[in-house]
Amino acid sequence: MQNHDERSGLLYLLAGIGLGALIGAVIALLFAPKSGEEIRSDLSQRVHDLSEKVRELATQVYERGGETVRTVRERIARKAHEVGEEIAPDEA
Repeated sequence: MQNHDERSGLLYLLAGIGLGALIGAVIALLFAPKSGEEIRSDLSQRVHDLSEKVRELATQVYERGGETVRTVRERIARKAHEVGEEIAPDEA
């Protein structure tokens, strides 16, 4: 029973923190020294910058993944050749 009470208390604490953050964000937007248009422009620019960073990261991951695949293929081909020579040295 005590474990359930601890979970409920933690849940209420997290809900309170979330609600407080939401209220704080709304108040900050209402009293911000920028106009709504400026805020939307800033948010739009930040989203654009973030999407560019994600694209760059995805490209880097893709390139590194390609390099890894090539390296693994080369190793497999070498091992296959070595095993083939061990199994049938006269045929290789």
